[in-house]
Amino acid sequence: MKLKELLSDESAFIIGDENTEVSGVSYDSRKVGKDYAFFALSGHNTDGRKYIAEAIANGASVIITDSKYDTNDAAQVVVKDIFHFMSLFGARFYNYPDRELNIMGITGTNGKTTVTYMIESILANSGIECGVIGTVNYRYKSKVIEADNTTPQSLDIYKIMRDISDSGVKYLVMEVSSHALSLGRVYGIEFDVVVFTNLTREHLDFHKNMDGYFEAKSVLFKELGAGKKSNKKCAIINIDDEYGEKLLKVGISAEIKLYSAIKKRAADFKAGDIEIANNGAVFNLIFCNERARIRIKHIGLHNVYNALAALAAAVCSGISFEKAVEGLNNSRQVPGRLEKVNTIGLGFEIVVDYAHTDDALENVLRALKEIKSKRIITVFGCGGDRDRAKRPLMGKTAVEMSDFVFVTSDNSRKEEPYQIILDIEVGIKRVGKKNYKVVVDRETAIKEAIMMADKGDIVLLAGKGHETYQIASCGKAHFSDVEVAEKYIDLKAKQKVAVKQVGQREFIF
Repeated sequence: MKLKELLSDESAFIIGDENTEVSGVSYDSRKVGKDYAFFALSGHNTDGRKYIAEAIANGASVIITDSKYDTNDAAQVVVKDIFHFMSLFGARFYNYPDRELNIMGITGTNGKTTVTYMIESILANSGIECGVIGTVNYRYKSKVIEADNTTPQSLDIYKIMRDISDSGVKYLVMEVSSHALSLGRVYGIEFDVVVFTNLTREHLDFHKNMDGYFEAKSVLFKELGAGKKSNKKCAIINIDDEYGEKLLKVGISAEIKLYSAIKKRAADFKAGDIEIANNGAVFNLIFCNERARIRIKHIGLHNVYNALAALAAAVCSGISFEKAVEGLNNSRQVPGRLEKVNTIGLGFEIVVDYAHTDDALENVLRALKEIKSKRIITVFGCGGDRDRAKRPLMGKTAVEMSDFVFVTSDNSRKEEPYQIILDIEVGIKRVGKKNYKVVVDRETAIKEAIMMADKGDIVLLAGKGHETYQIASCGKAHFSDVEVAEKYIDLKAKQKVAVKQVGQREFIF
């Protein structure tokens, strides 16, 4: 394909031969091959311009930048907004795979991953294969790709979409992050259905304030229906969230469907007679003249909302109400979302959850309180190089809603772990609570929590969920809350056996 055939932005300034052949595209110089177009992106930690020489040495025939680069070894395209341009360029290079797919985009602070898993279950129950791009991984057919970001760069999305469509799959469910919307990763992608779950404090290190965060999310809804597809588009909104109400005022041209779990609020998809138990949730679902009893294996009111969002997305994508209900009732547990760890008969529960905001942590702890446990013992930390203002809020939430808390590390990145913990303690001290202990090493904190646990207790390991790594100043290392928990469950079980064999009284920490 020739360079001139891939250009869609008339403001692009071309230096060199516009008939230059382009056989591939990449923003990573290490993955550049012969006759590739290389995008020199400006990033948070580095500048892609530093790798132009390497890209040319690896075979790049075209360099795309946001400012002129001194070279005669490749054609150049200089653009004002390189991220938007890259998305449009990728769309043309991969021949618009989004127009061949039915694409559902899920955005919001919490619930995106669970909603995508529920939709995947509903589609599977209807005999429909789908691709998923999300926080846990990117998956379709038998392929599973590790997720570096909730929503990858536009070139990666278009490549995946092309492969999905060529493999015969016609549905795609995608988590759409606020970063992706702000940085143009999904710019120009033609969604069919978009879902808004909720908006709570998160990523304010990037968006600066809640207005900026909301504005990023609203882009997905403002642009819905602006492309070439002629089918009906649908925006699905949680009207119980204050930002859901605000979203109705941004000017959405697509059809709008609302969902709610508040009794007297008008909505298209309504949940009522909600019962929360330790093995899931049960509620009545009403849509138009249709009624159904929903039984999901996900505990907590927040998962009732997730179920409503998933079912609404499926129905608006053409799935029958009956099939959607059946698939929702059969949906499986999501990795790292209130995921239970086998405690091999020790008499207490351990759950792992991705909750890493004060709102998400509150939702999870509220769900666990519904189980009527003896005690809730929470292990959590806050990420480094991220919004510092949420740290005291999470500390306050943890100690107020738990019986005991171990404050520890969670992806400290380039910050000192103990400094992050001091920020968390600010919120704890404001409410005058003393039901906590600082244990900087996360493995040790998990060990102490498990050793403390007695029959009837619940241990919550919050923050990392499905993640299998820790990021610190020394780099990225393997770490899994589930694996560490299993290690100390086994140790505690062996200690119990040893105590019984010698006839000693068991000592509970």
